[in-house]
Amino acid sequence: MAGATTRRVVMFPFPFPSHIAPMLQLAELLRARGLAVTVVHTSFNAPDSAGHPELTFVPMHERLPDAATDPGADLVGQMLALNAACEAPFREALRAEVRRGQAGRSGGEVACAVVDGQWYAAITAAAEVGVAALALRTDSAATLHCMLSYSRLCSAGYLPIKGKCRDEVLPPVEPLRGRDLIRVDGSDAERVREFIARVDNAMRAAAMGVVFNTFHAIEAPVLHKIRRQLLTRATFAIGPMHRLLGAPEEHGLHAPDRGCVAWLHAQAPRSVLYVSLGSVARIDREVFDEMAMGLAGSGVPFLWVIRPAFVTGTADGDAPPLPEPLAPVVADGKGKVVTWAPQRDVLAHPAIGGFWTHCGWNSTLESICEGVPMLVQPCFGDQTVNARYVTQQWGVGLELGEVFDRARVAEAVRKLMVGEEGAAVRERARDLKAKARQSVEDDGASAAAIDRLVRYMVSF
Repeated sequence: MAGATTRRVVMFPFPFPSHIAPMLQLAELLRARGLAVTVVHTSFNAPDSAGHPELTFVPMHERLPDAATDPGADLVGQMLALNAACEAPFREALRAEVRRGQAGRSGGEVACAVVDGQWYAAITAAAEVGVAALALRTDSAATLHCMLSYSRLCSAGYLPIKGKCRDEVLPPVEPLRGRDLIRVDGSDAERVREFIARVDNAMRAAAMGVVFNTFHAIEAPVLHKIRRQLLTRATFAIGPMHRLLGAPEEHGLHAPDRGCVAWLHAQAPRSVLYVSLGSVARIDREVFDEMAMGLAGSGVPFLWVIRPAFVTGTADGDAPPLPEPLAPVVADGKGKVVTWAPQRDVLAHPAIGGFWTHCGWNSTLESICEGVPMLVQPCFGDQTVNARYVTQQWGVGLELGEVFDRARVAEAVRKLMVGEEGAAVRERARDLKAKARQSVEDDGASAAAIDRLVRYMVSF
């Protein structure tokens, strides 16, 4: 685009795999439209630069406390610690990039910074440096709306959640119930609210705009609410970014087992349930056993991702042993277990008829893009918000329910895969797939939004 070639964007991804991938997708979209891109990143969980030769990567060489890097640490405490430890290193790194640009020693002067929305401290730091900061939300617009509504929920007496509010729809965040609000098991509720309040303050006080990996066909109403909450802040819905970019799948912490795709070739169309709870969640052994027994009892073929240390109490490099009744199902070829899967290829395979998912936003978008109906088992964070929208707002998934035993699991699996209710959900999923495709076509809303975003960036 005219004028973009002499300007540069500094990007700062949050150091979790599910956050790094969308940030790099956006980086490539901006680069393809003429902007130079520098990715400032933590040395902790550093992104793989090899797949992005035209981007510039600059490590901060930060010093982090154990609370920021321990994989077994409280997640909210980890995010608070990361923000505290990285604020000053990011500020200095951004100042250095500004100086390089002004001296003509880089790919152009810095136009703005794009900072992951969880980096509340870095958003504020960018403003202090004098660089316009845009927040990239790697979760849904509904999640940000929920976060921006927390103070209102508190003042209205809905928080802390108690009694009947748990199962009732809360008017400020409809269709969410009390139990759908953002939570992190094992984290103190007050610390969760502290983190959300810090994000809320940075969005209102320091961010010059918000970029969402979503599209209007599913989140137009909530995007409108966010515009009212943030007043003059610019908003851009440019997703699904992996479709807009046509990006190959990025693999982070685990190497995928591509043998599962060959296994899918031998299965009947829409017959297999894909089961994956993402790259971070861990479950108790009791829940794992009920999942396994429910799958075995359903009679439905399945492909199940079981990461090392997926079950609490197992060592980081170990996969838990399968319950005895499930082993013959796998041995007979009616089920397959892998430590990681090439998820987009799996979801696009004609043998896949459903996705049992934690409802992380990347997984949710990928399922929508392939028209695959979902069975939802949210674990923490924004996943409860996404799950409620999947099941109630968009109607492309079914709930497992809070009572979790093998009989209910088997019933829910059969309902999704072979029942009448599942057929109706599958039809709505196909309709949403078509809308996702339309959004990224040349005249689609998301394609137009990325062009507006570039014009906005070079206006600073």
